[in-house]
Amino acid sequence: MEQNDQIEPLLATVHTLLLAEGADAAADVVRRYPAKAEQTGYDNWNGGTDYWHIQFKIPASDYARLGAKRSQLEEQITSRLRSVTEHEQNDCYSAVIVPDREFRADWRSSSKSDLSKKVRQNILDGLRLDDVDWSGRLNDVEFLSRLYDLEELPSTDSRYKDAAGDIWQHRCNNDDWESDWVYSDSRFCLADGGAELFLRFLCEMVHPLVRHNRDEALKLTEQFNDQLKGAGWELYQEELIAGRPRFAFRSLEHNGGRSVLRAKAVADALNAGWMAKQIERVEHAVDTDPELAIGTAKELVETCCKSILTKRGITFTKSDDMGDLTKKLTKALQLVPEGVSDAAKGAENVRLILRNLTQITSNLTQLRGLYGTGHGKDGHYRGLQPRHARLAVAAAVAFIDFVSETHRFREDSENTDKL
Repeated sequence: MEQNDQIEPLLATVHTLLLAEGADAAADVVRRYPAKAEQTGYDNWNGGTDYWHIQFKIPASDYARLGAKRSQLEEQITSRLRSVTEHEQNDCYSAVIVPDREFRADWRSSSKSDLSKKVRQNILDGLRLDDVDWSGRLNDVEFLSRLYDLEELPSTDSRYKDAAGDIWQHRCNNDDWESDWVYSDSRFCLADGGAELFLRFLCEMVHPLVRHNRDEALKLTEQFNDQLKGAGWELYQEELIAGRPRFAFRSLEHNGGRSVLRAKAVADALNAGWMAKQIERVEHAVDTDPELAIGTAKELVETCCKSILTKRGITFTKSDDMGDLTKKLTKALQLVPEGVSDAAKGAENVRLILRNLTQITSNLTQLRGLYGTGHGKDGHYRGLQPRHARLAVAAAVAFIDFVSETHRFREDSENTDKL
């Protein structure tokens, strides 16, 4: 006889007896926690008797809180088990309360405070407000199996042995859980677990396999980053899968951070694919290869100039250097506007800032020649540090950010004049 198939009627009866006799705490244990029958011995005297433990598995935190009361509850449940089964000569039951073996994917992590509950809640609330299907094209079991070992996580339904079973039952078979159930399920640690676990969940939400629509994935990533950047994190494009971005996460503390985010926005606005490739190189090189980052920062500015000149129908040649390209762009966009009146307060300061901004390109070219990639070095050469690379990247981004915004402003004005 499969004992575990027979214990539900037994436990239901025990629960009724305990309630009727006022043993509410013991009745609550029987009702709330999954139970399993385990044979612990056999006595062949007088026809033979099988000895069984009914194990009630409860979360470790609840087990600890019971303390000395645990023995009293076991005795109360055991007494009622034997009352119900006293006519069964071949079986003897005892109740045992044991801590459930927990597997939290972040149990070794001490980084819970790396991402505040407020930031997490804002992100999850945004998903609820927009009714975002977090598992995308996958079902809940398929999605979560990419992040967790569901067979090692406990079930909240006594009919199933693990999380894979109860999730399938309540989300795929019956669909009687709310769609956002996972956000508050303590097994998955999204609300109060380690920062890395929460960030992996977000990355998986915008994975190409989960969300085929590139624009939808990019929009979600932008919304996530709006909240994450204040906490020092970001999702970034690590690679392409079938032409769609796959995102990873990182701390903003040790990379180009906000500068790189601005550069990405410019590349998207200009629809400049080559700029996007250069931005990827900058991202990976700032800390690991400052020389490459400096050289790429200069190339980034050059590509931006050529992209805007092309969009404005202004010709340039292969022999045009950075100085030539900058002069053409300055003239085309009127970067030093003649319309700033001398009578306006600070007019001269405005003109000086704008003129100095155009010098960034020249300085980057010289810096690249001294320290960046593309030129041979003598035996006494010593490279720069990541902080210098970040300065070069920030300067390059300041330039491309300003000229791209000016280009859009001029473009909008020209389109309005045509109306």
